[in-house]
Amino acid sequence: MARMRLTFLGHVGFFMETRAGSVLCDPWFTPAYFGSWFPFPRNDGLDPAAFAAPDYLYISHLHRDHFDREWLGRYVDKRTRVLLPEFGVPFLERELRSLGFENFVTTRHGETVDLDGLSVTILAFTTPADGPLGDSLMVVDDGSARVLNQNDARPGDPDVLRALGPFDAQIVQFSGAIWYPVAYDFPAELKSRLAREKRVNQMARARQYIEWVDAAHVLPCAGPPAFLDDDLFSLNDLDRGPANIFPDQAVFLDLLRDSGIDRGALVVPGSVVDLERGECKVTHPGDDSTTMRPFTEKRAYLDEYRRDWASWLADERRSWSRGPARDLVAELAGWFEPLLRRAPITSAGIAGNVVLDVGEPGSDVCIDFVESEVRAWRGEGAEPYVYKADVDRRLIEALLERHVEDWVNSLFLSCRFVGHRPDAANFNEFVMTFFKALSPERIAYVERSYRERREIADEFFERDGWRIERFCPHRQADLTRFGEIDDGVLTCSLHHWQFDLATGRCLTSDDRHLRCARVEDSPQ
Repeated sequence: MARMRLTFLGHVGFFMETRAGSVLCDPWFTPAYFGSWFPFPRNDGLDPAAFAAPDYLYISHLHRDHFDREWLGRYVDKRTRVLLPEFGVPFLERELRSLGFENFVTTRHGETVDLDGLSVTILAFTTPADGPLGDSLMVVDDGSARVLNQNDARPGDPDVLRALGPFDAQIVQFSGAIWYPVAYDFPAELKSRLAREKRVNQMARARQYIEWVDAAHVLPCAGPPAFLDDDLFSLNDLDRGPANIFPDQAVFLDLLRDSGIDRGALVVPGSVVDLERGECKVTHPGDDSTTMRPFTEKRAYLDEYRRDWASWLADERRSWSRGPARDLVAELAGWFEPLLRRAPITSAGIAGNVVLDVGEPGSDVCIDFVESEVRAWRGEGAEPYVYKADVDRRLIEALLERHVEDWVNSLFLSCRFVGHRPDAANFNEFVMTFFKALSPERIAYVERSYRERREIADEFFERDGWRIERFCPHRQADLTRFGEIDDGVLTCSLHHWQFDLATGRCLTSDDRHLRCARVEDSPQ
């Protein structure tokens, strides 16, 4: 093959056919997160036989819209060589081995591997906010084309990406993969404002990556999902609503064109992208009207989609609760309390109560991160909380029955809860980090990561009369590139967190502080 060919499988799944072998990337077909997320546009009409025997398999991370355990176990040839990111923890390899994969290519962060003529470079991201399952991106080069498969990854230094280029194509996320603010019980006006900001910010971030990378062609992917359950159907962006956080490919491509970027290409499941000598040819599986129908007739398209999957959804709901009711407080105490005692940094970051409200006095759960205990919650007014989730007890029972060690990658991404914060503006990263790390091995990794981050050598830079620490306290983004100063407030444009430079106080969260001072006040 004198060219590189990419077949789009839906969401961020691709089958890459190169001059030196094929790579199957992040195939997702099974609905995820308690049946909340479905691939959009739908990909259930694709024939797995066409791409089930690749030379290499790449799973960027363990989120269920990237790691489809059921589909991988059923369809993919177990002799396939697996490209393994350097996460520093064994969770991805362990999951793949349990499915029967045994042939692994262990990569090193940022180091290029030559696979008999196919060059592969994988960057792994391993802060607690990335997992601790981790996240990654991959660069593939067969001599005829070089592709950046960025998927969900959000590296903080654009120079790292540029150094791996130039690129013939960039695959990049642009849409919502979060429950904020849609799952929160905020006042309607505040919720609408936050959602509008989220929609704008996430597409602006994707556009910024596109401008930095400057690939010859751009393939926007990795979102949004389709929500087919009646309880969640309203989350779909049916009419390009400015307060909807799940814009689709057509919306984002229009935004790129409005910004003067005409390098974007629409792909739908089954679309074939041929890259050859700098040119990009996209061939869709149907005619123009069929290709565009998920975007131009979205409501009718989704109505058909959910009718076809209605019986599956009914079975999914029935699977949430089996057998007699569980003692939620006692079982969660036995599971969580040993973890709380192993997590002093995480607990100090939360410094309060997190509540799981199932609507049944005596069964509602209070996780006390001060006393390191789990007890029955006494109710509104009886004790304050830093975070509360109203949730169907059947979902908690399912998490217990299955012993799910990452509730973010299950309950929270499902959007099947209502969240509460006493102060809507304050996000506490430690809360969700704890729920990603519900095993001794995971919480030990989180605590070690926090300790190491605290020990990083100090680096500062000067701008506009201020001396400021270089890396953002939120996600360690390089503020020499992402920092924007206006009227004494620094904004990190990567995630739009803000800091008051006069005090260092974070205006976005109560668990971060920026070290900064006026230059004339700085120690010599």
